Amino acid sequence: MAQRIIIDPVTRIEGHAKISIYLDDAGNVSDAEFHVVEFRGFEKFCEGRPYSEMPGITPRICGICPVSHLLASAKAGDAIMAVNIPPAADKLRRLMNLGQFIQSHALSFFHLSAPDFLLGWDTPPAQRNVFGLIAANQDLARAGIRLRQFGQEIIQILGGQKIHPAWAVPGGVRSSLADDGRAKIRSWLPEAHATTRTAFELFQKALDTHKREVQFFGNFPSLFMGLVEPDGTWEHHGGKLRFTDASGCIIADQLDPKRYAEYIAESVQPTSYLKSPYYSPLGCPDGMYRVGPLARLNVAEQMGTPKADAELKKFKKMGRGAVTSSFLYHYARLIEILACLERVEILMDDPELSSEDLRADAGINSLRGVGVSEAPRGTLFHDYTVDRDGLLRKVNLIVATGQNNLAMNQTVAQIARHYVRGREIPEPMLNRVEHGIRCYDPCLSCSTHAVGQMPLEVSLIGPDGALLHRIARG
Repeated sequence: MAQRIIIDPVTRIEGHAKISIYLDDAGNVSDAEFHVVEFRGFEKFCEGRPYSEMPGITPRICGICPVSHLLASAKAGDAIMAVNIPPAADKLRRLMNLGQFIQSHALSFFHLSAPDFLLGWDTPPAQRNVFGLIAANQDLARAGIRLRQFGQEIIQILGGQKIHPAWAVPGGVRSSLADDGRAKIRSWLPEAHATTRTAFELFQKALDTHKREVQFFGNFPSLFMGLVEPDGTWEHHGGKLRFTDASGCIIADQLDPKRYAEYIAESVQPTSYLKSPYYSPLGCPDGMYRVGPLARLNVAEQMGTPKADAELKKFKKMGRGAVTSSFLYHYARLIEILACLERVEILMDDPELSSEDLRADAGINSLRGVGVSEAPRGTLFHDYTVDRDGLLRKVNLIVATGQNNLAMNQTVAQIARHYVRGREIPEPMLNRVEHGIRCYDPCLSCSTHAVGQMPLEVSLIGPDGALLHRIARG
């Protein structure tokens, strides 16, 4: 008899979601779905607000990646004003985005994902978290926390606070980098580099013992999208869009991100509040693409800094063409942390970060503005339409997690088909299915399930709707 298994909620992700696993009459997995069960309506309730308020409003979408929304929103405001911001403002925005990448990637690697592949899939859920990591390796856990703190410190030094800084504005930024802040960042860099080296060593060891995970955790062909410079160098706050396929071939390049609607369309599934963007020239589902660290490293030809470039060469050897295993998102995050540290180091020697020429001033020169920036989880689009008074008439936000939605569904199904058999499913097997989602580090809301024993309920439901079996924890 056909059956359905529900994992609700999915744990150690930022937000609330559930997974449904469908079994056929033989007890084998026929399909699986990832459902986002939150509804927030952020785009709709922004209508009627002045566009100038959006950099202060949209970071409230998330407490983990507020800087990403802050910067994309400010860039949309730049476009409405039709201005080029001062060079110092651009460099300062870039510095804050680098801090955002460091803190978010460190959180994902050390807090949300490492407990699985460092402590083991069979570790009890009450221990398989950051506290369990502290108990097993106190120095490593502390170093991971400190690495995240370093990224947050950069954000606070520039914006005055670690979360929701009111700093970037349409036309530029509010303040420059003070000398004491520059000195503090510079003094912390050696420790951050040392922690990142340790993380690389640990993950390389994990790869030797997790060959099956590399093979089955979201390993399938897809397109990849990210921003790059004209020469193909990795980009995080400018450049143009590039799409590559699973063979590593470029299928579209130097696309103007402001014209995203010409090549990105969005589909809707009735079982999730999360929309599913796809590359429109190929249609859905053939136009499924991935964004974020794995995608950015697949579309980039070089990172632009020596140590990260060396790691990128190793990374690209892990695939035939593109690197297609979603388990290697973890490796890609470490490479991006390294690239960010190297770029922060370079910026610390740039005197322009102390400039007071920080803002361009103008009125409403365009009734539409699109701001695009790379968030830690992938490319982020803020699209605002305003009236002549600068009041918002339409808002469209395309976030990274949505762009990965089709791929996350395929990842869950692939892992479930490999590990789930029959009605009685051990918890470690379910955790593997959940980890397929953690590979993408989805950001669904401001909440995060990162510590402690998280509640989990798995229900087995027959075709007539009757409850056949339930597994609960927490």
